[in-house]
Amino acid sequence: MKLKHKSKSAFVQSFSGMTLSMITVMGISPLVLAVPAKVFLHSPEQYAQRQPQKLAQAQAPDKGSTERSQMMQQANASFNQGDLTGAEENLRKLIKKFPDDAFGRFQLGNVLFRQKKLEEAISSYREAIRIQPKYALAYNAIGIVYASQSRWEEAITEYKKALEINPNYGEGLTNFALALWQTNKKDEALSSLQKALNIFKAQNRGEKVNQVERILREIKTGDQPNVS
Repeated sequence: MKLKHKSKSAFVQSFSGMTLSMITVMGISPLVLAVPAKVFLHSPEQYAQRQPQKLAQAQAPDKGSTERSQMMQQANASFNQGDLTGAEENLRKLIKKFPDDAFGRFQLGNVLFRQKKLEEAISSYREAIRIQPKYALAYNAIGIVYASQSRWEEAITEYKKALEINPNYGEGLTNFALALWQTNKKDEALSSLQKALNIFKAQNRGEKVNQVERILREIKTGDQPNVS
């Protein structure tokens, strides 16, 4: 019995360490989109292609759209050069020029998160939600910030809000499941993971399917009794 308990304890520690890394990967929101040789902040169009969910829509073309696009490109360039401070400055300029740009505030939250300015990141995401209340990605992002601090119950609350907006939000379901697991809600966690897996399969998103299957394997392996 002691050996089994020791094995399970080791699994819990290992899974706990994996949880945050998987939450961060699955969340996407506070991260950037990795592409060959370069890394960019997301554009609204990229989100629309990769995440079929109810998001704040890109602004309709107008006389300010070109300037806004250029400012976002400058933020991308700074970020790609590893200049998070420069990316933050560019995004703050964008927000000053376009105060009702929910996406700009969301992106600022992403950059602040990468700088470990966690409370500022949350505030920026909240502002994005104030402008666009149905911003599932922003709620998910706040959940990820809380998860990074092991504030699991608060993370769960935010993930629930994201899923109320879009029940088929695969990343949100996965993050929700991992937070549930941390609070010993095992059955709910497994149910949420299975739903996320089915959604990713239906969307032909192989990378996400592999990630969720990996989590399920870790859970099942950890739950198996040690018979050696």
